[in-house]
Amino acid sequence: MGTWTRRTLGAALVATAGLFAPTAMAEAPRVTCTATLSGRRVLARSEVFAFLSEELDRLVRLGMAGKLEVELTLWKRRALWFNTRVDSARLTQVIAFTREGYALDGRTLPEGAQALKLDRVAWTLEDPPEKTDRFVIQVEVRLNVVTAASLGRMAAWLTRKEGGETDASLSTLTGPLLRSIAEDLSQRASGRCEVTPSN
Repeated sequence: MGTWTRRTLGAALVATAGLFAPTAMAEAPRVTCTATLSGRRVLARSEVFAFLSEELDRLVRLGMAGKLEVELTLWKRRALWFNTRVDSARLTQVIAFTREGYALDGRTLPEGAQALKLDRVAWTLEDPPEKTDRFVIQVEVRLNVVTAASLGRMAAWLTRKEGGETDASLSTLTGPLLRSIAEDLSQRASGRCEVTPSN
């Protein structure tokens, strides 16, 4: 590896490392949900807390959008056996920073981004449930602000040689590193809740 390559690799690493300087211990991200059963209809509401760490908050305020990927799975409890998967739903919501403050899918969040109420999800059961049937919902949430691809584009821009070419050995070396950094710039949490009959 030549001197020029080492210097440009160093510049790329410093730039990406600057995105997430060490910070004090923050509240861990978490997910809560509530779910109700009315006839054959199950309605679930989820809320995520503390998903924007200081680093991710800085990136969103700089103009990058955060993508919340949510997966909800409806399970039917089985006594002395594995639960049965009834149905699932996936949704993606985007958090951004505007002149009015934080917005989730274009809806302004007057209280900020520490608590995000996600879109409701509803299912209709094929058959009316028995009185003894019990259901539970599993919620998995992941927030991505920076992807490995976007970091790769930034590193390529930082390491361009004159004439617009990049060093192939640098690209090979930084690929796994950029994926690792992208993982560090994401948040995950999971939660579950019992489905309760509506009054």
